[in-house]
Amino acid sequence: MSINQTPSAGKSFKGKRNSMARPQSAVDEVYGSLRSDLDDSLNPAYRIRLHNLFRQIEREFEILYQENQSLHEKVELLNEKVEREGYDKQNFDCVDFDNNIAKVLSKKLSTSSTQKLKTAYKLKAQTSKIVSSFKAPHLNCSIVKEYLGHKDGIWEVSVARLGQPIIGTASADHSACIWSVDSGRCLLQYHGHSGSVNSVRFHPVKDLVLTSSGDCSAHIWQAVVNWDLPKGHSSEEELELGEDCEDQRADTKAATLRTPVCELGGHMNAISAAEWLTGADQVITAGWDRLAVLHDVESGSTITTLTGHDLELTNTATHPTQRLAVTSSRDSTFRLWDFRESVQSVSVFQGHSESVTSAVFTHEDKVVSGSDDRTVKVWDLRNMRSPVATVRADSAINRLSVSTNGVIAIPHDNRHIRLFDLNGQRLARLPRSSRQGGQGHNRMVSCVAWSNDHLNNINLFTCGFDRRVLGWSVQSLKDL
Repeated sequence: MSINQTPSAGKSFKGKRNSMARPQSAVDEVYGSLRSDLDDSLNPAYRIRLHNLFRQIEREFEILYQENQSLHEKVELLNEKVEREGYDKQNFDCVDFDNNIAKVLSKKLSTSSTQKLKTAYKLKAQTSKIVSSFKAPHLNCSIVKEYLGHKDGIWEVSVARLGQPIIGTASADHSACIWSVDSGRCLLQYHGHSGSVNSVRFHPVKDLVLTSSGDCSAHIWQAVVNWDLPKGHSSEEELELGEDCEDQRADTKAATLRTPVCELGGHMNAISAAEWLTGADQVITAGWDRLAVLHDVESGSTITTLTGHDLELTNTATHPTQRLAVTSSRDSTFRLWDFRESVQSVSVFQGHSESVTSAVFTHEDKVVSGSDDRTVKVWDLRNMRSPVATVRADSAINRLSVSTNGVIAIPHDNRHIRLFDLNGQRLARLPRSSRQGGQGHNRMVSCVAWSNDHLNNINLFTCGFDRRVLGWSVQSLKDL
């Protein structure tokens, strides 16, 4: 994940791999080399007959490819329909695509050569792999609330820990905002940073918020909101609204704060994330200068500088009950830092092939990491050599979140948000916006955050570079 110091520069979007790209023709690959040899060794009549057979095989292979591609599209369309409408798997009249493609292949290949049979069997295996993941959703997901107002992409959304119905957002427009979950109104905007605000985290027991920025600093500021702020009142200036919401809330004003309680330094480049360490008397920051820094909150001084990463740090997270922290990096690793002793220890987790965009603790002794290599891995802290579960996706993963009951919410570059359990079992996919309409984000989803409580029937918040924050209700189908 690229976090720039300038507000207009967002994440460099990665090209989407075409999973339906046409494979190399078996004729071109296998028989092409034979043709030149046969032309030199066979008589003209026999050579013409062989060429005709080659053309016939090629035509039949092309037909097989088209049929296989059509089946891929049908599987995807029906899969989206099942997830969108929440059909129960037992009541859904699903075509047995695996048997169907087997029958098609058997009929088409009855007189084909062994080489063609092998090639077509590969196509069948690919289709079978897709069919095996064709499952009905376990969760019902719907949008409850929308929060609009930022002028640029939103890097992060965070939920208050004190049980207050508020959320915080960090945006590339140089601001951080506090929102009322119920009304969708911005209650407070913070304009103390001079660069993109890359993270926002609430203090566990006080009305304080910690933000990090591309201006190389992290700020602690007072998050006391005025719930009784009358409509139309302005303390300093109005939060400028996006085009989509000007007509809806053009007369809504928000209080503005510009001065932090404490400013934390220690970095020579942008700070991608900052988080409270358990006990909240210390803060850890992760920066583009390849460093993580541990700060004392009361004095604002640097306690220690943590080195070891080879490339820029992308995120940091802390354990909910122990003095542990993880830092993720573009060097394809994440590190576990243990501050329970006077001298911190470090463990390096290697398993991704590209930038690790986030790594977070679960309420069990596990860590879940996401990467630009399109995988999410679940790790056991007692055995860091290899992951205990792996989720493979079709797009890069951004800042993920794990609920208290072990549901992983995964935000993607391709606007999707998918839900999995800690065993790697797919539970649901949240709807996304499309040309045909529909709900969800219409640009990259940069972050997701679970709420421990159902705030106004909302327990999942998502944000992205469409400048929107969405509040979702995610419920088990068994509870409906």
